[in-house]
Amino acid sequence: MANTRSLPVSTAATATPIPLNRHRLRAVDRDEVAPPIDPAAFLPPLPPGATWLPAPQHTLPVLPGQPPMIGYLVLVPADQQSAPEAVQAADDLPVRIDSAQRIAQVDGRPLELTYLEFELLAHLVAHPHRVHTRDQLVTTVWGYGHVGDGRTVDVHVARLRRKLGAAHRHSIQTVRRVGYKYAP
Repeated sequence: MANTRSLPVSTAATATPIPLNRHRLRAVDRDEVAPPIDPAAFLPPLPPGATWLPAPQHTLPVLPGQPPMIGYLVLVPADQQSAPEAVQAADDLPVRIDSAQRIAQVDGRPLELTYLEFELLAHLVAHPHRVHTRDQLVTTVWGYGHVGDGRTVDVHVARLRRKLGAAHRHSIQTVRRVGYKYAP
């Protein structure tokens, strides 16, 4: 068993060997120093030319009384990315998004959207019933380097609701103190 290791035993019970390629949590003593962790071991394999970097601390959630969380962003060169597939709503849903042709329709009527309005609507429609925080939307839709705040998202959502019309404006729902979700 060359690919296994044993954990220190602090009681009379014996520890079973754990394969090295399996990540498990275990209790440690207060004076025990943990070996350094390679974060790349926890990340999925990257496409060719891609790289990862630590996410900015302000984009990660904070839990009171807990150490700060660590997150990573994966950067893929534009020429290495796969072409976005068309996101189609089911036939019975009123909002349709075709990312390849950059067409948004509501009840068969094309919508006149700006670039960011289209990206925001396409992202919300692609993830129905999922709540997105304003920070997540800014990072995902506007991009990592955007300088601004959550109010930018509020303004764009208001414009989208106006363009969707009175019959469908309720499909973009506000989740108070959190963000927005698309509920067809």
